[in-house]
Amino acid sequence: MQHEIIIYSTPNCPWCARTKKYLKEHNIPFIDYDVSVNQEKAQEMIQKSGQMGVPVIDIDGVIIVGFDKPRIDLLLDL
Repeated sequence: MQHEIIIYSTPNCPWCARTKKYLKEHNIPFIDYDVSVNQEKAQEMIQKSGQMGVPVIDIDGVIIVGFDKPRIDLLLDL
């Protein structure tokens, strides 16, 4: 099943990098928005999550704040 995954991240965030690496290792495509340069997406992230910290992961409309591997695995059936 194809999931819609959006990651709101910044270039210097180690947890963002770990999240993206984890998804790539499982060949799971995702859209990555750099909220340090894209203010529109930064506002979207805050609106969705209520958080200013990254990463914020949107998996099929379910919001995860931070690299919560067990929750990611559950939502993606890994």
